[in-house]
Amino acid sequence: MMTKEQFEKELDLIIVNALREDVGDGDHSSLACIPSDATGTAQLLVKDNGILAGVDFARRVFHQVDPDLTMSVSILDGKFVRYGDVAFKVSGRSQSILRAERLVLNAMQRMSAIATKTRRYIEILADLKTQILDTRKTTPGIRVLEKWAVLIGGGTNHRFGLYDMIMLKDNHIDFAGGIEQAILKTNKYLKEKDLKLKIEIETRNLDEVQEVLRVGQVDRIMLDNFSFEDLRAAVKLINERFETEASGGITEYTLRRYAECGVDFISSGALTHSVSNMDLSLKAIESGK
Repeated sequence: MMTKEQFEKELDLIIVNALREDVGDGDHSSLACIPSDATGTAQLLVKDNGILAGVDFARRVFHQVDPDLTMSVSILDGKFVRYGDVAFKVSGRSQSILRAERLVLNAMQRMSAIATKTRRYIEILADLKTQILDTRKTTPGIRVLEKWAVLIGGGTNHRFGLYDMIMLKDNHIDFAGGIEQAILKTNKYLKEKDLKLKIEIETRNLDEVQEVLRVGQVDRIMLDNFSFEDLRAAVKLINERFETEASGGITEYTLRRYAECGVDFISSGALTHSVSNMDLSLKAIESGK
């Protein structure tokens, strides 16, 4: 998994690149009509209902744009918000607030949508053991924000990338020459490289589950696009020898039925690739020199 140092480095890269993309050689709209020494305060207005996410990221953005900007936070990440709530106020140089505005809003709107959807999934499974996982089906360049939002919503992060866990999917298996070859080659590789990474392998039917059980040497078995009947049968076959994960087209409406089959995890790309942004706005409430 990603270390705290790696996490913070990724956040800084996102901020630097997003500001480069948006500001370019200057925010000429602000430079043209707002004096450099003008100060003011803006507030983050909630215009939707859901789980708030991205307040801590906003603080980081404001600090990087202008260390003299100050935030007064009323609602923390992970809290339920309603239309009309004020999440925080930010005060300082008006030009600085405007320079940070779009990045803060874009990030918080998407993060809040992901956190809201994740929380909804979590509540559906509240009385079951199954954990909700995200996937790598994220927006290129801002994966760490989207996975952070899943955590804020109460979900669990799957691997962050290709580097922190082995996942042998159908293409790996087919290119490697089959399940047994894929598993044996992977274990040999990890030993030679002295890498301690968990191994997950995807299965497409009960026959493949049986083969994985015969070979062993993995940590988790993914059960991809299984029917409810086959999923229950697979969980019974595996009998807690390995962790189990259901995946493939699972929606909010089928989520509980999959979980009731007894799997340890359900992974859902929809948490990050199919959300509608929460409506938020940053509005000036006072200005002066």
